[in-house]
Amino acid sequence: MNRLGFIFSALLVALALASSMLFVVDQRQFGVVYALGQIKEVITEPGLNFKLPPPFQNVSYIDKRLLTLETSDTEPMLTAEKQRMVIDWYVRWRITDPTQYIRNVGLTEADGANQLNRVVRNAFQEEINKRTVKELLATKREAITADVKAEVLDKVKGSKPWGVDIVDVRITRADYVDAITESVYRRMEAERKRVANELRSTGAAEGEKIRADADRQREVAVANAYRDAQKIKGEGDAEAARIYAEAFGRDPQFAQFYRSLDAYKASFNKKSDVMVVDPASSEFFKVFRGNAAGAPSKK
Repeated sequence: MNRLGFIFSALLVALALASSMLFVVDQRQFGVVYALGQIKEVITEPGLNFKLPPPFQNVSYIDKRLLTLETSDTEPMLTAEKQRMVIDWYVRWRITDPTQYIRNVGLTEADGANQLNRVVRNAFQEEINKRTVKELLATKREAITADVKAEVLDKVKGSKPWGVDIVDVRITRADYVDAITESVYRRMEAERKRVANELRSTGAAEGEKIRADADRQREVAVANAYRDAQKIKGEGDAEAARIYAEAFGRDPQFAQFYRSLDAYKASFNKKSDVMVVDPASSEFFKVFRGNAAGAPSKK
């Protein structure tokens, strides 16, 4: 029984020792083997590897993938015109030499990101100080990022190389600080209101002009129509008078009789009309007095 326990214990120790001597390097990582605090070996290929058990040798891992560093502060930068601008940017970078990276930067990716953030910000500040707002926003934006990338590469590949490569640098946003942005928005709003009021005034003036022209044309049309109507009416009245005169000229007694009837019609237009006269002595009612002289003759 004691022998079985001893064998079992020996197997456990052997497994623990083997596990401390074996390690796997992922394809996304570098494996760095340390021997008593010094870099012994850098493993770049993925797979199973061997090392001495701790404390003789230890292993750490560093990411070999493309990393992204984004701006983490909103401190404004001054342009050549002394305008305060807030710049958002990002950098694509990767670790290419783990030995130089560990010796000159740090043990983790975060160490490199912190130092790289300061370098990139200083490079952007230096470039933006030489550029105008127009160049930053439009004409020289690509040139600024290219110059920043060159400056950062000079820094990380200088006398103490970082063992990293800068793949890309980009500006994601360039804007005025909040106070200036609010002022710009207010000026834009005032300008748009001015243009809108000007357009409304112009439209109102054009509307009044169109209405006045329409009223003038209406008055002219009505006046012309009234003139033509009066002319036609006058011609009709003249023709009617001519026909009446011609007809009455043929039989004067009938004409007198017809006019008397028109007079009666006009005098007794309403049921309430009352006229007090003496029919026997009034010339007005002589038509009603039998065969008076005013009655039309029978032919």
